Amino acid sequence: MSKKVVVGLSGGVDSSVAAYLLKKQGYEVIGLFMRNWDSMLNNDIEGNPNSGPICPQEEDYNDAVAVAKHLGIEIHRIDFIKEYWDDVFTYFLEELKKGRTPNPDLMCNKYIKFDLFKKEARRLGADYIATGHYARYENGQLLRGIDDNKDQTYFLAQVARENFEDVLFPIGNISKPEVRKIAEEIEIPVAKKKDSTGICFIGERNYQKFLHNYLAPNPGDIIDISTMEKIGTHTGLMNYTIGQRRNVGLSGDKDKHYVVGKNVQKNELYIAFGDDSEYLYSDACTISNVNWLSDKIPSTCTAKFRYRSKDVPVKLMKIDDNNWKVSYKDMTTGVTPGQACVLYDGEVCLGSGIINEIYKREEKLWYL
Repeated sequence: MSKKVVVGLSGGVDSSVAAYLLKKQGYEVIGLFMRNWDSMLNNDIEGNPNSGPICPQEEDYNDAVAVAKHLGIEIHRIDFIKEYWDDVFTYFLEELKKGRTPNPDLMCNKYIKFDLFKKEARRLGADYIATGHYARYENGQLLRGIDDNKDQTYFLAQVARENFEDVLFPIGNISKPEVRKIAEEIEIPVAKKKDSTGICFIGERNYQKFLHNYLAPNPGDIIDISTMEKIGTHTGLMNYTIGQRRNVGLSGDKDKHYVVGKNVQKNELYIAFGDDSEYLYSDACTISNVNWLSDKIPSTCTAKFRYRSKDVPVKLMKIDDNNWKVSYKDMTTGVTPGQACVLYDGEVCLGSGIINEIYKREEKLWYL
């Protein structure tokens, strides 16, 4: 009797090809579509019901059904709306209130896709679960996907280690162009469907307008960090990210400027000017909520501080059971409170932590 695999079928090309490859390998494949967000909540701040859902989950579900029919597999649907709100969206809002930059995708993988989804798959009799992530899991280790441009281990690094033990990543050994080619060759209905981008519950809607449904606007002063003088008014700290260069709110100013920090207590947004800024650089940070995926924790390794950032050589020093200091010899930008610091030893993803405090030359950066 063939082993049963439940695939997270999202209606996209990656999970569709993953399901096809598993069926080709002889598995009994079942699709499971997760509905994690009530799209009716995506109306804009004026509450215009005619604005329509920006996160088109019904379209995605219809696509997933079409793919399942094309592949000759059954498909089920499960709602995790309440759980997503409690474990992912609430976390997202609370981090924003603290002036941090959260990454909800990490928490979605941790609490929904590799926890609740697995439990539902077990109920359906699964021997394994599978997803369309570009990653590999071999010999008890989470490895980067072969396609460097699509590797998604960054988003998986907060998942508990034991939750990978019965997971298959069918497309982790192939590239995105190969996935597209396979989809076109077997005429999968979503072969040419665009990849989803951004945060799914926001979609392509105006970010600030969406947030105003859940966090009241709280205008405050924009401060030139070099002079500490007020130069404008911001619309609410949650609307800005560190390094942001556009839509800061300094109309008429032709000099390059960008966000370098926030002060939640004073409700101040700090701006620097010029082609580059010393304020964006650091050489150490602390991380908490550390999730280890390896028994061996080296004193030196590399780190990614954002999904698209390059690996940075780092040194690790344990502070206590849940907090570590990460030091990097070369000054680095893009290290931001609330984002993930994901650690690697070559191809092996060692684990990750959430960035807390940022340091430069042993001094904590007060404006972050």
